[in-house]
This record gives sequence, structure tokens and C-alpha cells, in this order.
Amino acid sequence: MAAASCAVRTRFRALKTARPGAEAGPVVYWMFRDQRVRDNWALIHAVDQANRANVPVAVAFNLFDQFLGARARQLGFMLRGLKQLQRDIQETLNIPFFLFQGDAGETIPNFLEECGATLLVTDFTPLRQIRKCKELISSKVSDRVTIHEVDAHNVVPVWAASDKLEYSAKTFRGKINKLLPEYLIDFPTLELPNRRWDGSCQPIDWDDLIAHAISKGAEVPEVHWCIPGETAALEVLKGKENGFLTKRLKNYSTERNNPLKTHALSGLSPYLHFGQISAQRCALEAKRVRQLHPQAVDTFLEEMIVRRELADNYCFYQLHYDSLKGAWEWAKKSLLEHASDRREHVYTREQLEKAQTEDPLWNASQLEMVHHGKMHGYMRMYWAKKILEWTKGPEEALEICIYLNDKYEIDGRDPSGYVGCMWSICGVHDQGWKERPVFGKIRYMNYAGCKRKFDVDGYISYVKRLVGDAKKRKRAEALLDERPQKQSCC
Repeated sequence: MAAASCAVRTRFRALKTARPGAEAGPVVYWMFRDQRVRDNWALIHAVDQANRANVPVAVAFNLFDQFLGARARQLGFMLRGLKQLQRDIQETLNIPFFLFQGDAGETIPNFLEECGATLLVTDFTPLRQIRKCKELISSKVSDRVTIHEVDAHNVVPVWAASDKLEYSAKTFRGKINKLLPEYLIDFPTLELPNRRWDGSCQPIDWDDLIAHAISKGAEVPEVHWCIPGETAALEVLKGKENGFLTKRLKNYSTERNNPLKTHALSGLSPYLHFGQISAQRCALEAKRVRQLHPQAVDTFLEEMIVRRELADNYCFYQLHYDSLKGAWEWAKKSLLEHASDRREHVYTREQLEKAQTEDPLWNASQLEMVHHGKMHGYMRMYWAKKILEWTKGPEEALEICIYLNDKYEIDGRDPSGYVGCMWSICGVHDQGWKERPVFGKIRYMNYAGCKRKFDVDGYISYVKRLVGDAKKRKRAEALLDERPQKQSCC
């Protein structure tokens, strides 16, 4: 495993170091953001460290209670993916998978104590709640335990890409591209653990867990266009029938900003959000077909690497990543100066959530998100900027924007989502523009501009069809649920 150890060395940082001379115990990988077996630097590191110390390794996952407002749509997708992951990791690697529920600040330290683990490996996320949880865990575990955090989500680890908050893609791009030869490499082979885990783990009733999550979060039901799991993710990336790189890539650079050309998009964001596919794998596979469609691949890599990792940079170095406090000073000043400007319309959160505005285009974008679980990226910019225009001030606008995004988007509660809202409303990673009422110097978008870009009426009709299909499916499922159950004969 020397190659693996060398490749992962700069991808992790020590959050806590054990006292010298402590006897080596098992390795536990607390999985959170990167929910996959393949191409997972954190899992590679955990197995490598376990084999080097000749100790067993296990994977632990902690279910939070509706993390950041996740509903059936997000929880169902995640749990179905985890069900496949447990089977794969136990059958192919013989690594046990432990599932806990509740406060990870309690469950993870307790598990480490029970099994005598001396190394905890975690994957990386810049979100405040998990960072605070890791701090709590570090303070609670014994001085026999070392904690390593591995950035298995980004191609270039966030702390290696830059040591500060970057102002824009322009200031960040050069730093990332300079490091790609070192980090955008093939993954080493994931070896089998040398030692078996002592004891067994409790069986997991996945069907019951999924049913409970779906019932509890039923107000935002699951979507059917996106099949969860690693196998499905790879099929979306490079499947023979409709894979992005194999069948849909050529139009990406020219059609990705047209809300009616949804086939031109990769469709990978749910899998990337839940870590069911590696961004590094996506980039490697894209590079292999670059000679066929160089412009499309370059555009895809800009989004996959530079823009995604810029979002992680922002959330890592700016703790107020979801607040007006996190805006650049010029934007904050301009927004507050125009906070009391007269609005033509002012809508409540409830009206916006129900798509009850006088703008049919905005209503369509909201309904696309509510019923389809994914709003087109171009429309998400227009959608957020109109919320700024139609609410009492920038603080309320941002709060509503994030609330709706996290509630309905299958890839909500994500750094890219927070940065998207902050870009649209607070000008993050943007520049000041011509000053105007309400918006101040924040970039402006309007209905007329959308009409020049794409077929607005066609998009509204497209969403009506989506909503109609979703409602038909919901009625059909309700009828199935109402059917009398066949009685057992014994």
C-alpha cells in the first residue's frame, strides 16, 4: 500500500494527535460527505493505516435527525444509496458498516471507546455544524486517539488549494490549475484489510429506516428521475445508453445555460452532493475524451473543479457563508443602502413557496424545484434575484432563498447551493455593477433578459408537463397505498 500512502499524504490533516507510545487499536472511518466505496481517499487512507498497523478497520455512519431540514426527497436518496454501500463494502472488502442515530458528538466517541480504536478517519466538509461536531469529538475522545480529516470530496484539498478566502474564480483558477498535475491522478488500488474485525455489527433494517424517513418528510416526496447509488452514478457519467460523457457531452458548452436543454446537463449534482461519485473520477473520465469535444470538456472541468472547489473555499474560510455578514463590504454597504427602497411587489415566504407571484416564469422555476427536485442552474439565478426584489430586505431574501433551496433541491444543504444564493443576492465571487433601486450594485436579471436568452413560454410549458406528471404519479401511488392488503392464509 506504499503507493496509496504516498498519494493520500497531502490529502489529510491531523485534527488531533495521540500521545506518544499509545498502543495501536482499530481504525474507524466516520463517513459523512463521501458515501461511496470506489475512488474514496478517506476509505483508502483508513485501510492503508489499518494495514500498516496490522489492526482491523470499520466504517461508521451517523444519521442526524433531518440534517439541516432534509426531507423524504433527500433522506430517501441518501438511505437507498447507503443500503447499497453497506452491501458492497461488506461483500467486496469484508469491512463492517456500523450505523448510528442521534448526536454524532456522543455516538462516535462512545463507539471509539467501546472498540478501542486509536485512529478516527473522517471525510471533509466545510459546513459549520459538522466542523463543530468534529471539534466536540476531538475534545471528548481519549489521548490515545488520533483524528485525521481527509478531503475526499475535492480534487485539490481545500487547504492545499488556497490558504485564504478567495475573491473570485479569477483569483482562484490559477492556483487550482497549477496543482492539478499533482492531484488529478488515477486512484491507487483499494486493498483488502489484513485483519478481520473482532465481533459483529448489528443488522440494519434499511427498509424500515427508509419507510420512516419517507413518512416523516413526506411533505417533500422523493423524485423518480434520479436513481441513487454508486452504480447509477457511474451510469449517468459514462453509461452506454445515455451517459453524459458518452452521449450528451458535445452540447454541454453551448446548451447548458438553456433551461429547455436539460439533456445537455450532466445530471451528476445529486451524486456529487451525497458523495456517491467522486468529482476526481468525473474529471479523469472527462479528460480521457477531451480530444473528441475539447470545448465541452474544458467547460465541464471549469464547473466540476474550479467552481465547485471555489464554493468549498468560500464556506471553509467564511463562517458566515449563509448570511449577509459573509458578503463583500461593497455589496453589504450597497444592499443596506437600498434595503428600504420601494418594491413593486412584496411577497411572503408562504406565497413564494406556493409560486403565487405575478411572474409566470418565476412561478415555473419554483414549481420545477418543488415537483422535480432540481431547478435549472440559469433559472436558479433568476429565481434568487427576484426573491431579493420581492422581499422586505436582503436578509429576509437570503433566508427565504436558502430555506427553499435546502427544502426542495435534492442537492440542497451544499456549499455550491449556499454560494449560488450568496452570488445571486449578495454578489459573492462577482463584481459591482451599475447601481439601481433595490439591487444596489448587485448584478441584475429580469424577465426581458430571459426572453432574449431562451424560449420562456416553452420553458413554462415544459414545467407544466413536469408538474402534471408528478401529480399523476402521486395520485397513482396514493391509490396503491389504499388497496386492501391480501390477508395471510395461515
